[in-house]
This record gives sequence, C-alpha cells and structure tokens, in this order.
Amino acid sequence: MGSTDEKAREEENKKMEAPKVAPFDLNDFTIIKEGEAEILMHAKNEVFFNKTQVNNRDMSIAVLRTFISKYKLEHEALSSKRLKTGPKASDVSTIEVEATMDSITHNENSNGDCHVSKEISQDETSSIVEYQSSNQEGKGQGELKPPRVLEALSASGLRALRYAREVDGIGQVVALDNDNVSVEACKRNIKFNGSVACSKVESHLADARVYMLTHSKEFEVVDLDPYGSPSVFLDSAVQSVVDGGMLMCTATDMAVLCGGNGEVCYSKYGSYPLRGKYCHEMALRILLACIESHANRYKRYIVPVLSVQMDFYVRVFVRVYSSAGAMKNTPLKLSYVYQCIGCDSFHLQPIGRTVSKNTSVRYLPGFGPVVPQECSDCGKKYNMGGPMWSAPIHDQEWVTSILEDVKSMKDRYPAYERISAVLTTISEELPDVPLFLSLHNLCATLKCTSPSAVMFRSAVINAGYRISGTHVNPLGLKTDAPMDVIWDIMRCWVKNHPVKAQPPDQAGSVILAKEPILQANFARAVASLSKAQAKKVARFLPNPERHWGPKLRAGRQITSKHASLLGPEVVNGLNNHEEVEEPSKRKKTEDPTPNSS
Repeated sequence: MGSTDEKAREEENKKMEAPKVAPFDLNDFTIIKEGEAEILMHAKNEVFFNKTQVNNRDMSIAVLRTFISKYKLEHEALSSKRLKTGPKASDVSTIEVEATMDSITHNENSNGDCHVSKEISQDETSSIVEYQSSNQEGKGQGELKPPRVLEALSASGLRALRYAREVDGIGQVVALDNDNVSVEACKRNIKFNGSVACSKVESHLADARVYMLTHSKEFEVVDLDPYGSPSVFLDSAVQSVVDGGMLMCTATDMAVLCGGNGEVCYSKYGSYPLRGKYCHEMALRILLACIESHANRYKRYIVPVLSVQMDFYVRVFVRVYSSAGAMKNTPLKLSYVYQCIGCDSFHLQPIGRTVSKNTSVRYLPGFGPVVPQECSDCGKKYNMGGPMWSAPIHDQEWVTSILEDVKSMKDRYPAYERISAVLTTISEELPDVPLFLSLHNLCATLKCTSPSAVMFRSAVINAGYRISGTHVNPLGLKTDAPMDVIWDIMRCWVKNHPVKAQPPDQAGSVILAKEPILQANFARAVASLSKAQAKKVARFLPNPERHWGPKLRAGRQITSKHASLLGPEVVNGLNNHEEVEEPSKRKKTEDPTPNSS
C-alpha cells in the first residue's frame, strides 16, 4: 500500500511541476492574449494559430461550462435515484427500451420536415451516463471527478490553456500534437501561463488517433479541431469519450462538404453533398451522420446539443452514449435528399421507419420513392444527395442555457457579440425542419420581383404552417410547408406582380402555367417577425476586420500569393524570402533556354 501511495504522490508532483522547455529568447516572440490565456508566438509561421477561431474557442468554452453544470446535475439525480430505489439488474434493459422510443418520424408529404415522437427526458438521459469515478476507480457512486478534457490537435495550446484557466470545475486537460515544434511551443506556453496551467494542462507528443484508441472511455470531453477534415480521427474519438460525454468537432474543408468535390466528400464522410442554397446546413448534417456512423460500429450513438456554421467552418457538439437498443434508431434519423435541377425544390427520403404493434417495435426500410422521375412542379430531373442527418441538430434547452450563461458573463468572452448573435438566431430556428429555402432563389426561378421576408413569412403562417430563419444564411427560411404550398404562394404573388413572358421550357414558365390551389393571404401575421427581430437584436454581424478567414498551415513559407489571406502589409512585413525566389522562377519562364544536358 505504501509504495502505491508513493507512486501516486510522485505522479501528482510531476503534474504540478512546470514542463521542461528548451531555453529561448523572449525577443523572438510576440505575446498574444485571448481571454485569460497568453501565448508566445514566434515571428515565423512555425506553429499554427488562427485569430479567427476566437469565435470557435469562445463557443466551445460556453458549451463546456453548460456541459459541466448539467453533468453535475445528472450525477446528483442519478445518485439520489439510486439511494431511493437501489440498483436493479433490469435498469440497463429499461434504459435501452426508453432510449429506443426516441425515434424520429418523417412527414413524406412535406419538403423534409420531421417530427420528434418522444424525447428522452433529463432523468432517462442521466441514467445512461457512466462515471469515471465509479467505473474505473471503484470508489463508489457518490464521488464525481472533475471532467477530463482531451484536445487532440493542440498546436500552440491556446485552446487547452483557455479551458484550464476559464472553465470552473474542469479537471485535467491533455493537449496532444504529433509535431515536435508544436509540443515545445505548447509546453513553453503552459509554463508562461503560471501555476494553474502547469497543474491542469499536460502536453504530449503523440498521434491523436493512437492515443485515443489506447485511452478508451477515459475523457468526458474530446475536442477535435483539425486543419481540414476530421474524418480520420472520428473512429478513435467516439471510443475515447465516456458514456454521456461530449465530443466537439470542427470541419474546415467546406469546399468538399458543400459540393465542390462530391466524390471526395463521399470518400471522407460517406455522403454525397448537393450544391443548393442550403449547402452549409447540409455540411453540418453530413458531419453529424458521419460521426453517428462511426459511433454505431461500437454500439454507440450521438445526441446533438448544438451545431453551428460560422465563418469558414462547421462545428458540432454532440453527446455520446452506449446502447444497442437506441442505436437501432439511426436509420430513422438519416435521409437522402432529392433536389430538382430546375426549380431547386427539395424532398427528403427517410432511410428507415418503424411499425409499432402492442409493445413491440419493428424496424423496416423507408417507403419510397418520395418523388417521381420528373419534378411535379417544373418537370425537370432530380439530383440525389446524402445520406445526411435529418433529425434535430440542436437541443433548444441547451441553446437557451448556453445563451443565458454567455449573457451573464459577457466580459469573459472576447467574441461575445458574435457568439451571442449566432446563439440568438439558433434559439429561434425550427428544430425539426431539415434544410431551408431561399426566397431569392424562388424568385430567380420565376424571374419575378421578391416579396419582403415579412410578407412571405405571413403568407406561410396564414396558410397554417410554421416558418423561421436560420443561423446559416440571413436570407434562408425554414418551414414545414410542402413545396406545392410554397409555389402556390409564389403563383399568387406573381398574379399581383406580373412577369415578362419566358420560354415555355423554362422551369419558371412551367410552374406559373399552373393555377394555384391555395389562395395566399399576405396580410401581416403576428408571428412574422421573431422576438429578436422585433427587439432589433443583432443576429448577423459583419467580420470584425479585413482578411478575416482561414490562415496558412503551420510551416508553410509565406509568399505574395497569400496576400488575400493575410493582407499585403502582413506578407511584406513577415518574410522577404519570396522576393529572392520568385524572380528566379520568373527568369525561367522568360528565358526558356534548353538545358545542354
């Protein structure tokens, strides 16, 4: 026993010690402060740091704070429940049956709306959670250890340092990187941030995939923020999270996810993207479907709490649970998308469905096809994309809690204005309607003038349907109205605002040739403006400065071609190497003298 205690004390002392770093000259570095953390950045582009990701880091801290508070409440609820009833052998099977009821049924007559038949309650969710304190240490169920966080791709370590210094109740933060220079920089920054950082943050040189595989179900929070696609890390990441833990994942390869390279997207994410106006939301849903696919291989499933498209990337926050029963619901949460090439109408094809008889539930393939060979509105063909996640991508209770937390401590968020605007817009989205329409796109198809957003929203509401905005696009509109209702509203609009005659084979001409069945009412509806719009709360903010976007990968030489990313003054000031190299390249093209050899 004595030797074991000594070893434990030695390990604690090692953690408390400042990490050993090579000597360095402070004059070669710039001090960058963000939140309560400070990092040392070398003048050269040695370690990746992106100022733009302050929005990402602030949002992650806000979600992490809410997660820790909810995690404690779930643990307390589970402890009190066990004290009252005592552990039962039938608990696990009951949980699985209850989780199975969290199924998503789709209304095939609409343009992809789906309805949640039953949601898992807080108590049911909390009963699924496993806790490291009881499972691994065997110290009983009363003790809840501070959540451990794994930052799988740390680079400078700024994110890990902000977690450690700004999030109350957080445990150990493990920062990984497979680049020696980045690990050295991270250790230097840990030491630079004082005793709190030294006691909580540890940096390791390791391949994140191998580390996560060898540390199965050890972390309450796993953060993936790679430069590009996270797809290669997902399989090991879903195994490294404890039951009920949080996986936070970023994807910056938006050209791939939004349909620029459909075949590449399929190879990385197992889904084919479509280039509709809703492509950024589809990118979110493709990423969620991919994470769910990896989780299912290990009898696990995900529950999204927040999914955000911001700046040049998508970011999802999902909780990971283990349940063979609940995993069967995955086909109910996935759909293919049919998008008309003529009028951009879209329809969802659910992959699976359920049939209930008495107490038994049968899982069957989805009915199809949901569309004919040719579009019923304009007569053109359909493109097919997916599969994608078609269940809700946010938990509105979580969104409300996160937004309240952000507003209560606005001084602690450097990007407060931006993240509060995004969260406000998300809080008003229709949670059960996948994808969205673009009013400008509808008018472009018909070659007509556009009604105001308020008039169009009023017409949809007066027809008996719901409609909201979306955080992805200021001009996007989510609605559960089917496409034939939408086109009837537009036909009524065109009757009052005639358009010039178009060739008869055009999609708009075919649509307008039909008489509307529904007579639209454009009288202003009470709910046509959201609460945020009515109060004139900012929901979409401009970039804070020029050249606000993705930066260069670490180690790349900065040349004049990067002026659009960094700005010409930065390029000219940072490096002069390219001015020596580029003339020699030009000389080769100007003087194409053949080599004598």
